[in-house]
Amino acid sequence: MTGIECFGHHGVFAHEREQGQRFVIDLVIGFDTAPAAASDDLHDTVDYGSLVLAVKDAVERDPVDLVETLAERVTGVCLTVPRVEWARVTVHKPDAPIPATFHDVALTICRTREDRRD
Repeated sequence: MTGIECFGHHGVFAHEREQGQRFVIDLVIGFDTAPAAASDDLHDTVDYGSLVLAVKDAVERDPVDLVETLAERVTGVCLTVPRVEWARVTVHKPDAPIPATFHDVALTICRTREDRRD
């Protein structure tokens, strides 16, 4: 799932917290697709729509300073889905307050279900 647009109030600067800005989330999730392929039943796979809404909610609540913290939060949401074994999350902050011309600021992390057991 790519290009999930969200509006959040994350950042280290006061104006980021006050005004908010656009964040774009990309998700790659790993899970066994064989049960769904065999049954052709939504109950045997990941409901992508529900996952996107949960990720959007996670980004749009409770401001944090760092995109690293936000990326951890989003991977945690992905890994709460019982079938998901791993998640690779990219948080894009295209309007980051950097005094230079740039296209995007992005951070990608990958976590497994085992990583969350600590």
